[in-house]
Amino acid sequence: ATVSEPAQKCCTENIQPFLSSILEELMGPVSSGFTEVRSLFDKEVNEIIQDFQKTNDITKLKENVDQLMNLPFNSVKMELCYLKVNLLQELLQDLKSRFKVYHIDFVIQRTQNFMQELMENAVYTFEQLFSPSRQADSAKVATTIEKVKLRVLK
Repeated sequence: ATVSEPAQKCCTENIQPFLSSILEELMGPVSSGFTEVRSLFDKEVNEIIQDFQKTNDITKLKENVDQLMNLPFNSVKMELCYLKVNLLQELLQDLKSRFKVYHIDFVIQRTQNFMQELMENAVYTFEQLFSPSRQADSAKVATTIEKVKLRVLK
Protein backbone atom coordinates (compact mmCIF):
# COMPACT_ATOMS: atom_id res chain seq x y z
CA ALA A 1 0.00 0.00 0.00
CA THR A 2 2.88 2.36 0.77
CA VAL A 3 4.68 1.68 -2.51
CA SER A 4 1.70 1.25 -4.82
CA GLU A 5 0.60 4.86 -5.07
CA PRO A 6 4.09 6.38 -5.68
CA ALA A 7 4.94 3.61 -8.17
CA GLN A 8 1.71 4.16 -10.07
CA LYS A 9 2.32 7.91 -10.13
CA CYS A 10 5.89 7.40 -11.37
CA CYS A 11 4.72 5.12 -14.19
CA THR A 12 1.89 7.45 -15.17
CA GLU A 13 4.12 10.53 -15.29
CA ASN A 14 7.51 9.19 -16.39
CA ILE A 15 6.89 6.09 -18.50
CA GLN A 16 3.38 5.92 -19.93
CA PRO A 17 3.64 9.12 -22.03
CA PHE A 18 6.67 7.65 -23.83
CA LEU A 19 5.41 4.09 -24.43
CA SER A 20 3.87 4.64 -27.85
CA SER A 21 6.94 6.46 -29.20
CA ILE A 22 9.24 3.79 -27.75
CA LEU A 23 7.19 1.03 -29.34
CA GLU A 24 7.18 2.84 -32.66
CA GLU A 25 10.97 3.24 -32.55
CA LEU A 26 11.56 -0.40 -31.69
CA MET A 27 9.15 -1.73 -34.29
CA GLY A 28 11.17 -0.26 -37.18
CA PRO A 29 14.11 -2.69 -36.93
CA VAL A 30 11.85 -5.56 -35.84
CA SER A 31 9.53 -5.07 -38.82
CA SER A 32 12.41 -4.76 -41.26
CA GLY A 33 13.91 -7.98 -39.87
CA PHE A 34 10.66 -9.88 -40.35
CA THR A 35 10.24 -8.35 -43.82
CA GLU A 36 13.72 -9.63 -44.66
CA VAL A 37 12.69 -13.14 -43.51
CA ARG A 38 9.73 -12.97 -45.87
CA SER A 39 11.94 -11.74 -48.74
CA LEU A 40 14.49 -14.48 -48.15
CA PHE A 41 11.82 -17.19 -48.20
CA ASP A 42 10.35 -15.70 -51.39
CA LYS A 43 13.79 -15.54 -53.05
CA GLU A 44 14.70 -19.11 -52.12
CA VAL A 45 11.43 -20.55 -53.41
CA ASN A 46 11.75 -18.53 -56.63
CA GLU A 47 15.19 -20.08 -57.13
CA ILE A 48 13.66 -23.54 -56.69
CA ILE A 49 11.04 -22.70 -59.32
CA GLN A 50 13.64 -21.36 -61.77
CA ASP A 51 15.89 -24.37 -61.27
CA PHE A 52 13.02 -26.77 -61.85
CA GLN A 53 11.91 -24.92 -64.98
CA LYS A 54 15.45 -25.22 -66.37
CA THR A 55 16.05 -28.87 -65.48
CA ASN A 56 12.58 -30.42 -65.10
CA ASP A 57 14.33 -32.86 -62.74
CA ILE A 58 12.11 -34.15 -59.92
CA THR A 59 15.09 -35.57 -58.01
CA LYS A 60 16.84 -32.19 -58.05
CA LEU A 61 13.56 -30.57 -56.99
CA LYS A 62 13.41 -32.86 -53.96
CA GLU A 63 16.99 -31.93 -53.06
CA ASN A 64 16.18 -28.23 -53.38
CA VAL A 65 13.10 -28.54 -51.17
CA ASP A 66 15.19 -30.47 -48.62
CA GLN A 67 17.73 -27.63 -48.67
CA LEU A 68 14.89 -25.16 -48.17
CA MET A 69 13.94 -27.05 -45.01
CA ASN A 70 17.40 -26.23 -43.64
CA LEU A 71 17.10 -22.52 -44.41
CA PRO A 72 16.21 -21.45 -40.83
CA PHE A 73 19.44 -23.04 -39.63
CA ASN A 74 21.62 -21.55 -42.37
CA SER A 75 23.23 -18.69 -40.48
CA VAL A 76 24.87 -17.29 -43.62
CA LYS A 77 21.56 -16.87 -45.46
CA MET A 78 19.67 -15.72 -42.35
CA GLU A 79 22.40 -13.22 -41.39
CA LEU A 80 20.90 -10.30 -43.32
CA CYS A 81 17.62 -10.84 -41.45
CA TYR A 82 19.45 -10.85 -38.13
CA LEU A 83 21.46 -7.75 -38.99
CA LYS A 84 18.28 -5.73 -39.45
CA VAL A 85 17.40 -6.42 -35.80
CA ASN A 86 20.86 -5.48 -34.58
CA LEU A 87 19.82 -1.85 -35.08
CA LEU A 88 17.90 -2.36 -31.84
CA GLN A 89 21.27 -2.23 -30.06
CA GLU A 90 21.56 1.49 -30.75
CA LEU A 91 17.90 2.27 -30.05
CA LEU A 92 17.92 0.37 -26.78
CA GLN A 93 21.03 2.18 -25.54
CA ASP A 94 18.96 5.35 -25.20
CA LEU A 95 16.24 3.44 -23.35
CA LYS A 96 18.84 1.89 -21.11
CA SER A 97 19.94 5.25 -19.81
CA ARG A 98 16.45 6.80 -19.62
CA PHE A 99 14.46 3.88 -18.21
CA LYS A 100 17.10 1.53 -16.83
CA VAL A 101 16.38 -1.11 -19.52
CA TYR A 102 18.90 -3.91 -19.18
CA HIS A 103 19.51 -7.16 -21.03
CA ILE A 104 19.50 -5.52 -24.46
CA ASP A 105 21.27 -8.54 -25.92
CA PHE A 106 18.46 -10.75 -24.64
CA VAL A 107 15.84 -8.63 -26.45
CA ILE A 108 17.82 -8.84 -29.70
CA GLN A 109 18.49 -12.56 -29.33
CA ARG A 110 14.85 -13.27 -28.55
CA THR A 111 13.75 -11.31 -31.63
CA GLN A 112 16.22 -13.25 -33.78
CA ASN A 113 14.88 -16.49 -32.31
CA PHE A 114 11.37 -15.47 -33.32
CA MET A 115 12.63 -14.72 -36.82
CA GLN A 116 14.20 -18.17 -37.06
CA GLU A 117 10.99 -19.72 -35.73
CA LEU A 118 8.97 -17.85 -38.35
CA MET A 119 11.24 -19.18 -41.09
CA GLU A 120 10.96 -22.70 -39.65
CA ASN A 121 7.17 -22.42 -39.76
CA ALA A 122 7.24 -21.06 -43.31
CA VAL A 123 9.44 -23.82 -44.74
CA TYR A 124 7.56 -26.51 -42.81
CA THR A 125 4.21 -25.23 -44.08
CA PHE A 126 5.62 -25.02 -47.60
CA GLU A 127 6.85 -28.60 -47.43
CA GLN A 128 3.54 -29.87 -46.01
CA LEU A 129 1.46 -28.12 -48.67
CA PHE A 130 3.77 -29.01 -51.54
CA SER A 131 4.58 -32.60 -50.58
CA PRO A 132 1.40 -34.18 -52.02
CA SER A 133 1.96 -32.33 -55.32
CA ARG A 134 5.48 -33.63 -55.94
CA GLN A 135 4.23 -36.62 -57.89
CA ALA A 136 2.03 -34.42 -60.08
CA ASP A 137 2.55 -33.77 -63.76
CA SER A 138 5.92 -32.04 -64.12
CA ALA A 139 4.32 -29.35 -66.30
CA LYS A 140 2.20 -28.27 -63.33
CA VAL A 141 4.90 -28.47 -60.64
CA ALA A 142 6.29 -24.95 -61.10
CA THR A 143 2.78 -23.48 -60.98
CA THR A 144 2.00 -25.52 -57.88
CA ILE A 145 5.18 -24.35 -56.15
CA GLU A 146 4.24 -20.73 -56.91
CA LYS A 147 0.74 -21.24 -55.51
CA VAL A 148 2.08 -22.89 -52.36
CA LYS A 149 4.63 -20.08 -51.92
CA LEU A 150 1.91 -17.45 -52.19
CA ARG A 151 -0.23 -19.36 -49.71
CA VAL A 152 2.62 -19.53 -47.19
CA LEU A 153 3.44 -15.84 -47.63
CA LYS A 154 -0.20 -14.96 -47.06
